[in-house]
Amino acid sequence: MSAPARQADSARRSRAVAAGLFTAFSVGLAAVAAWPVYASSAFLVLVAVAAPVAAGIVTLAAWRRWSGWVTVALIAGAFALLSVPVAVPSRLGGPLEILRGLGEAFSGVVLGWKDLVTVELPVGDYRNLLVPALVVFLVGTAATLALALRADRLAPVAVVSGLAMSGFGLFFGRTSTSAPLMLGPLTFAAPVETGIGVAAILSAVLWLAWRTRDERTRALRRASESGAMVLPRRRSRTDQRRTALGAAMIVVAVVAAVAIVPWAAKDADRRVLRSAAGPERQIAEAVSPLSEYRTMFSDARADDVLFRVDSAATAPERIRVATLDAYDGEVYRSSGSRQGTFVRVPSSLPRVDGREVEAGIRIDALDGIWMPTAGRLLSVTFEGDRQNVLADRFYYSVDAEAGVQIADGGWAPGDRYAISAVEPTDDDPATFVPPGADGVVGGDNLRRWVDEHATGESGADLVALVRLLRDRGYLSHGLAPAAGAPAPAWTDDLPGYQLQPSASGHSLARIDTMFQRLLEREDDPRAQSSGNFVAAVGDDEQFAVAAALIARELGFPSRVVVGTRLTSSDPGVSVCAEGECRARDLSAWTEVQDADGRWAAIDVTPQWELSPSLEVTQQRDPENVTEVRPNTVDEVVPPDPVQEDNARTDDEANDDGVDLAWLWPILRVVGIAVLAVLVLFGPFLVVVVAKAMRRRGRRRDPDPRVAIAGGWDEYVDAGVDAGRDPRRSATRREMAEAFDTPSGLRLADDADRAVFSARTVTADEASEFWRIVDEERRVLTRQRGWWQRVRAAVSLKSFLRFFAPRPTRRRPPHRDERGKRPPPGRRETT
Repeated sequence: MSAPARQADSARRSRAVAAGLFTAFSVGLAAVAAWPVYASSAFLVLVAVAAPVAAGIVTLAAWRRWSGWVTVALIAGAFALLSVPVAVPSRLGGPLEILRGLGEAFSGVVLGWKDLVTVELPVGDYRNLLVPALVVFLVGTAATLALALRADRLAPVAVVSGLAMSGFGLFFGRTSTSAPLMLGPLTFAAPVETGIGVAAILSAVLWLAWRTRDERTRALRRASESGAMVLPRRRSRTDQRRTALGAAMIVVAVVAAVAIVPWAAKDADRRVLRSAAGPERQIAEAVSPLSEYRTMFSDARADDVLFRVDSAATAPERIRVATLDAYDGEVYRSSGSRQGTFVRVPSSLPRVDGREVEAGIRIDALDGIWMPTAGRLLSVTFEGDRQNVLADRFYYSVDAEAGVQIADGGWAPGDRYAISAVEPTDDDPATFVPPGADGVVGGDNLRRWVDEHATGESGADLVALVRLLRDRGYLSHGLAPAAGAPAPAWTDDLPGYQLQPSASGHSLARIDTMFQRLLEREDDPRAQSSGNFVAAVGDDEQFAVAAALIARELGFPSRVVVGTRLTSSDPGVSVCAEGECRARDLSAWTEVQDADGRWAAIDVTPQWELSPSLEVTQQRDPENVTEVRPNTVDEVVPPDPVQEDNARTDDEANDDGVDLAWLWPILRVVGIAVLAVLVLFGPFLVVVVAKAMRRRGRRRDPDPRVAIAGGWDEYVDAGVDAGRDPRRSATRREMAEAFDTPSGLRLADDADRAVFSARTVTADEASEFWRIVDEERRVLTRQRGWWQRVRAAVSLKSFLRFFAPRPTRRRPPHRDERGKRPPPGRRETT
C-alpha cells in the first residue's frame, strides 16, 4: 500500500474512532437526561437495542459505500421491526395485536410527542409513549454517527444532532429541577440538569477541536510532502497560545454554567414543554365552584342528582370535586399550577401509605370540567361511549389531589368511570406543626378575633378556633324569601330550623363583616348573660374561607375543597344518601398543611340548632345631654373611600413609598436571558467585536501610509473570511485579480503607490481608499447567501492567516502575505 493510501486509511480510522466516541457519549448523556421521563426498565432495553442497531446500520453503509437513501431505508425498516417489541411492548401477542401495535407506533411518531408532555411522569411503557424515545435513539444515533464520519463541511452538524438527543430529556422532562448538591459549604442548584448541559457542550467542543486540529495537521503534512513547506519540529508559540486561549474559554464557560446560571435560576420556575401543555386555559376560564356554591341550594337545583357513587366495602369518606388553592381577596379558585401542574395520568400513579378505596362514579346533572375523585388517585378507568375521548382529555394534579375533564367542554350525562385511590389515615390536623404561610391574610376584625381567642399557634389551637367559629356561626344558604312564599327546599332536611338571611360571596369584606358581628356580639352584656354568642350567619362558602384565613394567621398553608361526603361522624354535615350526591349535599371544607407536607381536612359547616339572638344591643346613656356648638365651623373633609376588601393595614395603605418588589423578578429573568445569550453566543460576539476594533484601529492610524496599508489588509481579510484562498506569495494585483471585485485592482495599485512611492500621502487619500474598501467588503459578502455572510462575520481565518507556520531557513522564504515587494537593497534568495 502506498504512503498516501496508508495516510488516507489512517485518517478514516482515527475519524471513525473519534466519531464513535462522540456518538456513544451523546447517547449516554441522552439516556441519563431522559431517564426521569420514563424511569422504567423498558426504556433501558430500548436504548440498549436502538443505539447499537443504528450504529451498525451506519457503519455497514459507510463500509459498503451505500447512498444516504439506502441508509434512511434501513433505519425506517429497523424502526418497523423494533417498534412493537421495544416501544409498544403491551402489544406483543397475536398477529392482530402486533398490527395494532404497528399502527400505534407509526401514529406515535407524529402524536407521541404531544402525549408525552401531557402525561404524569414517569410514563414508563404506557401506551405508545416510548415511540418518541425510539425515534430519538434510533434516528438520532444514526444521524450523529453518519455526520461525524463525513470528511466534508457537513461533519460539524453532528454536534446539532448530538445536542438534540440530550435536549429531548431536558425539554420533555420534569417541571422541577433535581435536588441541590451539597459539597461542604457549597450548594449546587440543579446538579443533574447542569451536569448534562455542561457535559454535552464540552463533548461537542472537544470533538470539534480535535477534528479541526486533525484536519489542520494532515493538511500541513500534505503540504510538507509536496515540498511547499517544512513542518516545524515542535509546536510554535502561536499554537500554544491558541490552545491556552481555547482552554481558558472552556473554563470560563463551565464556571458560568455551573456557578452563575444555577444561582441566578435557583428560585425561578423551570419552564419545559409540559409547562405550556395541559388544561390551564380551561381552568382559568372556568367559574370557581365556590362562587357557584350558593346556586346549588336554590329550589331549581337543590334536588338535582349531580353524580352517583357506587362503592363496595372500601368506600371513600369524601368525594373531592375541586381543590381551590389561589385566593386574591375576592374569589377562591384553582390556579392550575400553584399546587402542581395538571397533567395526563399514565396507567397508574405511585402508591402511597393509607387506606385503599375504590368507587364507580356516574355523572348525571354535574356539568363543567371539575371531576369527582377521592383521596390520592392511583388509577382511573373510563367507561361508556366516550371512554376514549374522556381518557385523552383527563388531567390530574398529584399535589392538589384533584382532576379535571375538558373533553368537549366537560362532563355529559351518562359518563362513567371507576377510580382506585388512597385516603390518608394519619391526617389529624390537631397534631400538625405550622411551617409558615404566605398569601392574602384576613382583615382587622379577623386578626382581633384570633388574637382574643387563640392560646397558641399549634394545630390543636387551630382546630379549637375553627370549632369555636362553627359554634358561634349559623347556617344559611340565602336571603329571606318573599312574604307568603314557602320556605326554601334546602330547609326540609333541617327540622325546627329558623331561617336567617345571609348574603353570598367570600371576599375579604364579606368575611371581615362576619367577624365584626362576632366581636360586637361578644361585647354585648346581654349575650354574656344569656350565653348566646351566635352572630356569624352564612354557609360553607364563607366559613371555609374564614377557616383558611385563620389557618394562615397561625402559619398554616391552607386551601379550600368543594365536594361531598359519603359518610361522616359529624351530625351537622350532610352526606350523600345511598350514593346519590344531590346539589344540596355539596359542602366545602378547609385543608391545612403540616411542616412535613401532609394535608388534612377540617370541617367548617356551622351549626343550625341555636339561632342568633335578635335582641337589641344595650346602649349606654350619653354623658353629655346637650351639644355645645363652637363659634366657628371648620370644613370637614370626608375621608377617602377605602375598598372594603383591602387586606392592607392603615400603615401600609398610607405608605407613599415606591414599591419596587416587581422589579427583581423582571431583572432576574432579563439577567438569565442575557447570561444564556452570552454563554451561547459569547464567542461569536467576541469575534465580531474584535474585527470591529481591528478595523477601527487600522482606519484611524495617524500615518496615512499605514492607514492605506491597513485598508488593504482589511480588504484581504474580508476576502479570506468570505471564502477566498489567495496564495501567500501573490502580489497585491494578483490577489485583487483572484478576488475579482470591481475596484480591487485600483486598491492594489493605490496601496503599492502609498507603500513604495516617495511622494506624500494625504489623509484625504486614506479616507477615499477606506471608502472604496468598505464598498469592496460589501461586494465580497453579498456574493454569497445569507448563511455564508453569517459565517464570514464570525470566521477566524483572517486572524489565523498570520499564524501559519513560516518556512525554515533551509528553503526559500515566501513573500509576505500582504503582497509587498521586498524593500530596496534586499534581494530574495533562490
